Amino acid sequence: MANDNDHSTGDESPESRSPIWDVIAGGIAGSAAKTVVAPLDRVRILFQTSHAQFSHHSDHWDGWLRAVREIYQSQGLAGLYKGHLATLARNFPYSGLNFVAYEKYRAAIIGTSPEREAPWHRLLSGGLAGATSTSVTYPLELIRIRLAYETLEKSRASSWAEVSRIIYQGKKGDRGSLLHFYRGFAPTIVGIFPYAGISFGAHGTMQDLFRSPSIARYTTTPSQPESSLDTMELRAWAQLLCGATAGIISQTATYPLEIIRRRVQVADLAGVTNASITDTARRIFIEKGLRGFYVGLSVGYIKIAPMTATSFYVYDRMRRYMGLVE
Repeated sequence: MANDNDHSTGDESPESRSPIWDVIAGGIAGSAAKTVVAPLDRVRILFQTSHAQFSHHSDHWDGWLRAVREIYQSQGLAGLYKGHLATLARNFPYSGLNFVAYEKYRAAIIGTSPEREAPWHRLLSGGLAGATSTSVTYPLELIRIRLAYETLEKSRASSWAEVSRIIYQGKKGDRGSLLHFYRGFAPTIVGIFPYAGISFGAHGTMQDLFRSPSIARYTTTPSQPESSLDTMELRAWAQLLCGATAGIISQTATYPLEIIRRRVQVADLAGVTNASITDTARRIFIEKGLRGFYVGLSVGYIKIAPMTATSFYVYDRMRRYMGLVE
């Protein structure tokens, strides 16, 4: 809820206000979230892609700790944040577009009757938002994954330009093409639509629960009399719990698809020539059975809860600070 001391946008209505401020709020939120969990994110990518140097760690309950220790001992703190600049370069526009697209799709779907909003409205809006932001920023995501896949064997880390050139050139014998920057795009879209939809849907449902009249006194901050149910400010712990819960639910539901897309993204680096969705899924099943589709999930939980909680929390607080909440 905005007050006279907020950095408000004046008399502009939500419809006429430039979305750039919402993009900035979302970008800051996503960058903060990714920075919090960057070391875990790198370890999880190594597990998901079955990197030969680290895959044996994934069979142990504390494998992520062993992997973090091995990277830190060999490369120091910088090794745990390898590829993080590429992460931020991709995640700032991705997160900003994701939040803004969600609000736009949600407004278009529910129209002028927000009181009639149903859970499927949020699921559809979140899925469309995830697909939109992913389509725009996917090349940066692929560069990030390639940088994170590099491990201890190289004496010098590759630059963005080097990785970009390798991706553009493709496999030996291929002609250079910008389409190579969309390797693994199909499984990514297949996975991101339900992931983003469930994430936004679960988060919105949790917020509704915490704002319900029966418990609002415990979960919300003292608000102005004119505040609507949708704009009541949750206490910090409640907001963080909403985000963490949403992240865990969405991660669990869509994790096998994430495993497949990670393997497709680094297939050529691993010497795999046929990396279609079905062939990759079959290869994972032959290698490790159903368990192969959940490799690194424990790290995923440790990562996703604080990441999603931080993202939603910072986005909400930034919008309130900027006076963007009506």
